[in-house]
Amino acid sequence: MLYSINENRYIKRTPHLEEYMTWIGRLSHNELIAIKDELNKRIIKDEIHTSSWMPGKDWSGTVFQPIYEKACLRNYKAAGMCFGVILWEVLKERDDVWGFGKYEKNGITWMTYFRIHNPPEKRTHPAKR
Repeated sequence: MLYSINENRYIKRTPHLEEYMTWIGRLSHNELIAIKDELNKRIIKDEIHTSSWMPGKDWSGTVFQPIYEKACLRNYKAAGMCFGVILWEVLKERDDVWGFGKYEKNGITWMTYFRIHNPPEKRTHPAKR
């Protein structure tokens, strides 16, 4: 689950949804599963993850290579965004809770996720009358 510290709520939306659907539509089911499996393996190892640092600079020979080559048609910027949204979706689908924020280092803004050990309770809203 994803929890926005800034918005003080759990997140259900997917950013860049239209582009994301186009990108993942170009991947096979097995490629997408392999990417998500690899991300889940990495996520359980640490408490903090910065999305741009996770895949590394060279995706050749990794499960992430099809994001660049197939999903985003060799568009470097789109591939980075696609990777970020896939990671977002993986974290959103998990049972444990992850907070997130945008942070800057050396003039570059990064999305960083961190495990929340004592997450807020999910709020339910009464039905409108």
